[in-house]
Amino acid sequence: MRLITLSNVTLPVNKAESELIKIAAKKLGKQPSYFAIKKKSLDARDKRNIRFVYTIEFSSEPKPQEKREIERLPKGRLPEKPVLVVGSGPAGLFCAIRLIERGILPLVIERGGNVEEREKATRLFFSQRTLDENTNIQFGEGGAGTFSDGKLNTQTHSAWNKEVLETFVRFGAPKEILYLNKPHIGSDKLKTVVKNMREYILAKGGEVRFHTRLEDISVKEGRLVGATLYDLTEKKEEKLDVSALILAIGHSARDTFEKLLSRGVTMRAKDFAVGVRIEHLQAEIGKTQYGEAYSLLPAADYKLVSHVNQRSAFTFCMCPGGFVMPAASEAGGVVTNGMSNYARDGKNANSALIAQVTRADFGDERPLAGIEFQRQIERAAYHVGGRNYAAPVQRVGDFLEDKESDFFGAVAPTYAAGTAFADLRAVLPSFVADTLKQAIKDMDKRLKGFACPDALLTAAETRTSSPVRIERTETLQSVSMQALFPCGEGAGYAGGITSSAADGLRVADAVYAYFLQ
Repeated sequence: MRLITLSNVTLPVNKAESELIKIAAKKLGKQPSYFAIKKKSLDARDKRNIRFVYTIEFSSEPKPQEKREIERLPKGRLPEKPVLVVGSGPAGLFCAIRLIERGILPLVIERGGNVEEREKATRLFFSQRTLDENTNIQFGEGGAGTFSDGKLNTQTHSAWNKEVLETFVRFGAPKEILYLNKPHIGSDKLKTVVKNMREYILAKGGEVRFHTRLEDISVKEGRLVGATLYDLTEKKEEKLDVSALILAIGHSARDTFEKLLSRGVTMRAKDFAVGVRIEHLQAEIGKTQYGEAYSLLPAADYKLVSHVNQRSAFTFCMCPGGFVMPAASEAGGVVTNGMSNYARDGKNANSALIAQVTRADFGDERPLAGIEFQRQIERAAYHVGGRNYAAPVQRVGDFLEDKESDFFGAVAPTYAAGTAFADLRAVLPSFVADTLKQAIKDMDKRLKGFACPDALLTAAETRTSSPVRIERTETLQSVSMQALFPCGEGAGYAGGITSSAADGLRVADAVYAYFLQ
């Protein structure tokens, strides 16, 4: 089969993609038997001539089906005791699926509920401000990423990234994520994908237990040999002998970090970032980025960095046409996150606007010092917001002038659990507030309207990444004990859905190698 690849093929924004097949047919002299889009991006440098840019692949012959073969663990090496996967976020789910493909049937536990239960719990929290500390935006099937737009672009260059995208498509994600420059699934579609993954694990003989928390671990002669599970529904413990434990707990399982530290698991504090969510009218972002053609194009996004202060500030997890989400997981704290559905058709755009925080800012080198730093900000936001999970908000114009807001302008808040006007300097450390203040003005130079007085700031954005790293060896096991495999974002080895899922695959392969010894 002779494949032809054409790069830098451009189409005006008002042209259908069927034009690409015509281009292929002209090149071949006949209709292609095989045609695929391999890459798609948007060139908006010249607002008078915005175009989509493609790489296409085609042939006059059908493309043979690719066979995907993964070596399975020989029967003589299969573990006699369960392999426990703790957490069902991207790292845990992808790890479990890869273990099954390796011939190892995992037991997956998740302290939160399934996606259906999570939707009910979050709606109750939004409407009645009744927080379930185990089933919420942070905890439950699919992890925090299930309520965060499903953005799949990543700055990592892992060999597993392509497989991550292919696996998502395999379980129901839109095929376009394989070639879009900035792929996303959307929270509405991601819930179905996550459910399909769970059903696959069960159909292949794995086990999934919801409302089940890792309570403790047992270690013997430097090897993890057991786990104590706590059934949150039945309110009872179960001691379980295990062959290996994959720790994919996410970055918000603070009680689990404390327990692991008390059991001698080596971890250290790491740098992260905190700040607020900033909302603008999506139409205004579109006009700034694309000009008058914005209505013909996908919802515009942005990514901004500022170095005008001694520490950097940047936007993160930008959600076009999205919502600011109430993302608390502990009583007495207010946390925000961002989300948008596949269509990205909400009135507002929102993004995290955050400043770097280093270990020097915590005041000491205790492994969990970063968690306490986050907690202080979240509790301040809860207090300032009225102690009922309403989020403190402030117009950008007022924030820049150091005064409390008393009205909403063109931008209305999308935070579903209620808001309260406040001076955000009462929530954020002064060095964070000062950095964000300078960054907003600086970013406005590159994205006109970013400092719009009616843009809205909502506090607090604290769960951007894990404040902890659980140290692991080249075999991906904990430096403290064998058979314990720290995994994903919570363990400090990823920074989003794609990199967490990729680390899940990588750890599963390390578990396979461990049993192959």
